[in-house]
Amino acid sequence: MNYAQLLFPDFFLILCGYLVCRHTALNRTVWEQVETLVYYFLFPVLLFHSIVRSPLDLSVATSLIGAGLILSLAGIALAYSLPFFSWQGHSVDALLHAAGAQVSFRFNSYIALALADRLAGTQGVLMIAILIGFCIPLVNVGAVWPMARHAQRNLWRELARNPLIIATFLGVSANLMNFQMPIWLAPTATRLGAAAVALGLMSAGAGLRLGTLTTASGLSAGLLIIRHLLLPLVALGLSLGFELNAIQSTILLCFSALPTASSSYVLATKMGYDGAFVAGLVTLSTLLGMLSLPFALGVLLPLLSRF
Repeated sequence: MNYAQLLFPDFFLILCGYLVCRHTALNRTVWEQVETLVYYFLFPVLLFHSIVRSPLDLSVATSLIGAGLILSLAGIALAYSLPFFSWQGHSVDALLHAAGAQVSFRFNSYIALALADRLAGTQGVLMIAILIGFCIPLVNVGAVWPMARHAQRNLWRELARNPLIIATFLGVSANLMNFQMPIWLAPTATRLGAAAVALGLMSAGAGLRLGTLTTASGLSAGLLIIRHLLLPLVALGLSLGFELNAIQSTILLCFSALPTASSSYVLATKMGYDGAFVAGLVTLSTLLGMLSLPFALGVLLPLLSRF
């Protein structure tokens, strides 16, 4: 599978946003309005539709769900613990860490669904939908918590009004109640979801300033190492520990090595944090996905057959 070819459109959209913002009349004033549209409308539609499109069969996916939740918790714990590592020390900027921590454990759902379909067809899409449905609430809470705490905002109020968390909760609830998107509405939801991905990535490019990454290079490296190296290794151990079958292991390892969510940038910006720093991390994570996915699926997955 050509991972570079799969991820290139995302990277190119980031580049387009960067160039359009800096070299046309569509400057930051325009893109701030686009970010609002994406955050409050387009991304929630994408999340809801992604979750309800495939039924969640809990009876056959208990082990996979458990492994996915532990994997997400491991990412959150590793991201939160970065300031306590001796090589990071007191130099970590608390506000940058609060904004960027989410990059270590959030994931690009759109790429996840595309990869699962190529790797395992309908069954793979169902399994990745299960992981998306159960892990998105957890990672969104993990993303909001440090930013709400450092901004001295009420966590529960922030969670209750966060459109991504609301959409995820409604999507999981609707799925468990066997709700199905009406046939006449599904194409519209699909197109809105595609618009969310495109505009979200272009917004990240419009807000990109790579200079911030160089001033916090240790933090940036730590967050990306967690996302693209440590989590695939954790997923390998969980596949063995939960005795997942071949398809489940493939999907979990794919899930562990995904680029981070493009909405990370919009979330950080809307909560008043340094969106440029997070946009840089999203860009680098998209590029690193071209390495971490082959590592997870081409190096780690074959190791499971030896146990």
